[in-house]
Amino acid sequence: MRLALPTSNGRVSPVFDVARQLLVLDVTDGQVSERHEEQLDESVTRKMEQLSDVDLLICGAISWPLSEMLATRGIRVIPFIAGKSEEIICAFMEGRLEQGQFAMPGCCGRKTGASHQRRCRRRRWQRSHPANGRRR
Repeated sequence: MRLALPTSNGRVSPVFDVARQLLVLDVTDGQVSERHEEQLDESVTRKMEQLSDVDLLICGAISWPLSEMLATRGIRVIPFIAGKSEEIICAFMEGRLEQGQFAMPGCCGRKTGASHQRRCRRRRWQRSHPANGRRR
């Protein structure tokens, strides 16, 4: 399996869409057999090409369109992850990644479905408007 993490200063980059560094790991029999870093291109098309041989992307926030592009290419995405890259890798290898301690602060849950994202956006909008989204 080939695993990728966008990184910045030894941590998972907060937003994949603008990340410029990618840590790529080959995992064989539950162990990291090879690792290398590469620069990510700014172009979405080129980013997709760079990720073409990746099976799993662990990242921070990611836009819905980019997430969908990855999914159509068969790349599994674990979004909204925050922390030091090495801790994230260890947690993934030990099956502890999705326990919650690595969830990005402020994200509304770990669900990634389109209907959940719409509800989250609606809740955030309602909280930011005095009328709580209702007409008076």
